Amino acid sequence: MKPMAAIIFLAMILAGMTGCGKSDAKKNGDQVSKPPVAVEVRGASFSSVSDGIEVTGNLEPKFSVDVKTQIPGLVRQVMVSEWVHVKKGQPLVRIDVAETDAQVKRAEAGIISAKANLAQTHVAANRAERELARILKLKEAGLATQQTLDDARSETEAAKARVAVAEAQIHVSEEDWRQGMARQAKGLVTAPIDGVVALREVNVGDLASDAAAARPIFRIVDNRLLNLTVTVSSIDSARIKVGQPLEFTVDALPGRTFTGKVMYINPELSQADRSLKVIAEVHNVPDLLKGGLFAKGRIVTGNRTQVLQVPRSAVGAFDMQAGKGSMFIMENGVVRKREIQSGTVNGDMVEIASGLTPGEKYVVRGGFNLKDGDKVAATTAKSQ
Repeated sequence: MKPMAAIIFLAMILAGMTGCGKSDAKKNGDQVSKPPVAVEVRGASFSSVSDGIEVTGNLEPKFSVDVKTQIPGLVRQVMVSEWVHVKKGQPLVRIDVAETDAQVKRAEAGIISAKANLAQTHVAANRAERELARILKLKEAGLATQQTLDDARSETEAAKARVAVAEAQIHVSEEDWRQGMARQAKGLVTAPIDGVVALREVNVGDLASDAAAARPIFRIVDNRLLNLTVTVSSIDSARIKVGQPLEFTVDALPGRTFTGKVMYINPELSQADRSLKVIAEVHNVPDLLKGGLFAKGRIVTGNRTQVLQVPRSAVGAFDMQAGKGSMFIMENGVVRKREIQSGTVNGDMVEIASGLTPGEKYVVRGGFNLKDGDKVAATTAKSQ
């Protein structure tokens, strides 16, 4: 029995050694057979960058007007339709002012009558002055009494007063005529600005009211100059200055970038959310943008050179608030995971404040399965 037990024990030891040998051989084979990971790399280099503040807002025409009628009356003629261009002073609507026309004619007749009356009073005044001169000569010759002289003087003064009354009556009649003409002119409603008719709320036969009670009959907008109103957080409010450019896009025109200029800054922050309202002017020639569009963009606050920037996709575990992340840097055919500190983020580009130096090659694509120390087969990615 003892020789048999020794044989069995020896067989077990040999079997264990064979198993261990196979396991080690498999492990070594896996390490040898693991191929390099295919990645794309790019060399870090300095570039120029513009600092900015991300904003959103709405576009509105800088100049628009609601047109109302100034006098009540029946609409006799409508001369324009919706969505047509109009010039300042172009007729839009004519109101029936037949009663005012009659008042103007009556005022014109009153002016003619007052002028005729003035001519008569001038004749009477001249006659009274001649009579006074005659009485004075008679008085000097002792042929007229003092009473006769006093009466002649009184008549001369009365004649002069009648001339003044006649002249005043002419002024009154002329003022009535001017008022009638002004009211008559209000019967023709004209465009107060150049622009496009965005709204028409009147038809022939409608009864127009005066401006105090009436609703607008037209709305005219001038899209050549737009206001882009945006809000900026209180943290960034000190960086905003008049004259800074604002670059933005709208969903209605993908791929197009538009530019405005900061023109007005609210002197106080909103009490509700501590934000600052900013208005930028946008020149809209040709007429591509429309009022009411939603815009996304950034106010450019400055430009810097010698800045290291990498695509956002090259930064792993990126915490934008904390400004931290990691990158894979290639060294002698292997990659090393390195922690980085980020700066500003401009769209898809991240500024690297520390953790990367110019000339080093970093992984742009293929890094999602990488581990520190992995071998890589690198190709150079195209620069953006």
